[in-house]
Amino acid sequence: MFWTRLISGISLVAIALVTILAGKGVLAVTLCLISLAAYRELTKACDIHTDNKKCNAPELVGMMMTVLYYVLLVVTLWGKGKNGEGLVQVYPVVMIMIVVSLILYLFIYVFTFPGYKAPQIMAAMFSWLYAPVMLSFIYMIREGFVYGNYLVWLVFLCSWGSDTCAYAVGVLFGKHKMTPKLSPKKSVEGAVGGVVGAALLFVLYMHFAVNRYTDTTIPLILAAVLGAVGALVSMVGDLAASAIKRDHDIKDYGKLIPGHGGIMDRFDSVIISAPLIFIGLVIIVKVSGAVL
Repeated sequence: MFWTRLISGISLVAIALVTILAGKGVLAVTLCLISLAAYRELTKACDIHTDNKKCNAPELVGMMMTVLYYVLLVVTLWGKGKNGEGLVQVYPVVMIMIVVSLILYLFIYVFTFPGYKAPQIMAAMFSWLYAPVMLSFIYMIREGFVYGNYLVWLVFLCSWGSDTCAYAVGVLFGKHKMTPKLSPKKSVEGAVGGVVGAALLFVLYMHFAVNRYTDTTIPLILAAVLGAVGALVSMVGDLAASAIKRDHDIKDYGKLIPGHGGIMDRFDSVIISAPLIFIGLVIIVKVSGAVL
């Protein structure tokens, strides 16, 4: 199991490096595929997929809207020069797609009634917002900011970096359980270590990478705050995904990643970190006037 997890982990890092460095269409296609897989895992976990069909109507709508959503993001951001125009145009795209998706789910609910229960329709919409939309912020950071090729790595420092720090501190000093019913192995000491570790990682990365190799300067205090807040949100994302599994009495979301489970098992913290980092970067631009 250890070697399986190690090989899978190295493979994931390699894929992340290749796709994020490539950006544009390569990254969009990769994120779209990951989003589709995560969406299917959530629909199964949340009991939306309850019949014998391979794909029922709510799932089909979610997958179609995911593909269309990523196509529109690529078209909106492609060739905009990363001078802010693309991000301004992408906001209405996101809102329009969310509203249209909700309307489509309501159409299914009404015209197939009583084929699907209200909780199934609400869970389908929740699953679409939770995975495809939240993950898309990785693409928005990479392609929407001038230095997106540097800033996008903050998502992974926030999620995987803070998780590593929390694990190390928890193993060494953990005594007080943080959420004993939800995740017995997580400790308050580990959480503090994750928050402090993420803040330190952000400061180091901003100082030695972003501020040194780009034409912008981000105040390190803002970097520390973003890292700390991001770590807290990342932990909530991890625990939220675990809570869904507990509610539906499942061990893993899937078996797509050997040794790790499904996409949702490995990207649970990344999914919630991406939009938080995006929001934080927008706030930094407003507060400091930095060109990102």
